[in-house]
Amino acid sequence: MLNPVTDAFAADLRGRLPDHVFRELAPAYLEEPRGRYVGRGGLLLAPSSTAEVAEIVRACAAARVGIVPYGGGTGLVGGQVMPDGPAPVIVTLERMRAIRAVYPTENVIVAEAGAILAEVQGAAENAGRLFPLSLASEGSARIGGLLSTNAGGVNVLRYGNARDLCLGVEAVLPDGTILNGLKRLRKDNTGYDLRHLLIGAEGTLGIITAAALKLVPRPVQTGSALMVVTDPAAALDLLALAGAQIGEGVSAFELMHRMGLDFLAETLPQVRLPFGQAPEWMVLIDVGLGAGQDPSEALETLFVAASEAGLVSDGLIARSEGQRAEFWAVRESIPLANRKIGSISSHDISVPLSAIPEFIERGGPALAKLGRFRINCFGHVGDGNLHYNVFPMPGETRADHDHLRGDIKRCVHDLVHDLGGSVSAEHGVGRLKVDDLEWYSDPAKLAAMRAIKSALDPAGIMNPGAVLRSPD
Repeated sequence: MLNPVTDAFAADLRGRLPDHVFRELAPAYLEEPRGRYVGRGGLLLAPSSTAEVAEIVRACAAARVGIVPYGGGTGLVGGQVMPDGPAPVIVTLERMRAIRAVYPTENVIVAEAGAILAEVQGAAENAGRLFPLSLASEGSARIGGLLSTNAGGVNVLRYGNARDLCLGVEAVLPDGTILNGLKRLRKDNTGYDLRHLLIGAEGTLGIITAAALKLVPRPVQTGSALMVVTDPAAALDLLALAGAQIGEGVSAFELMHRMGLDFLAETLPQVRLPFGQAPEWMVLIDVGLGAGQDPSEALETLFVAASEAGLVSDGLIARSEGQRAEFWAVRESIPLANRKIGSISSHDISVPLSAIPEFIERGGPALAKLGRFRINCFGHVGDGNLHYNVFPMPGETRADHDHLRGDIKRCVHDLVHDLGGSVSAEHGVGRLKVDDLEWYSDPAKLAAMRAIKSALDPAGIMNPGAVLRSPD
């Protein structure tokens, strides 16, 4: 059993750590974006070095006090807040945000876990390189949290998830020892890869304090296009056609439904919409090409071929960086519009690419058996990840349907599971999907995860209740 933070425990820590580590526990550290959880906290600590993180973890291990690692607070599954149980220590790495080193010839950057994603992107740009992880919260999300949740974003199609962009990590393990794993190697077959064990573990196996990250050459020419597709099946055919014509130059391929544009018009009128009348389905294609290649020409050729094949009926090609930014502002503003409308149940799911049309075709009628709802389906169709969110009808609120939330989630997740998909594509498990992990996971996988957790964190102090249910 875990113990709560006490005055005696806090006094002991004050004898071990500098005064600057201790912070007043502001309400922001007990909140999460969707408002589903309110966290508990006994002590907020902001270490400035890996050694200080290790000292905190050693003290918590000895006293059996839980630790909740806190990144940018942008997680959507409650992994950053602990709503019940003994009051924990909250560890924020916001003071550990240094860019330790940049190696342009190696295409590597070493950043501390508290570095904000936009800062890492900027440091890469200053070195003439690109750090391609990109998502809507990049102005506040931190590298440690992004790795701990194996974040995805819009460029997974070309560059992979956060896991694929990490060469090595420095971390503090649950007993307070420091894992010195900041290697910059592409090849290292010396036993178990602990980096990949910590990435995606959501702080349940240790606290990542720094990472060696991959950079890539910056595309010489970039371009974007919005194309109206007849249906999701046509979007998949267009993706295949884009791959055949443009190859690895396709960086992102985003599917959007009319409902997303309707929500933008309703809640964010300052966002400029691309079409006078919102089409039922459209895709946003982003390309990055080398010297001598013209993105506009490539996208025009793609549109002509897609039109001749009956896949697209209309389209817009960005003629400037400003117009390209406007296209992306539409896509990146949809989650904010969703929050303003207020979803009954939101789903971050993935299915095999070929199953996307069937999932969308079956999802609406299945939900209609539970009631009348609005569905906003959008996301990274290039990698099979859809955000499938269910909203009340106009004039109603999500509170009117809160009693159906569990049934809606089960309906969507059952369909995902039936199609061989995942009920958490890029947001993680956190505390929101602990039940889902138990319900849908392969028993062997779940048993192995519990064994790993027990071996590395026998006292269960690391982010208690996240990913795996805390023992009674």
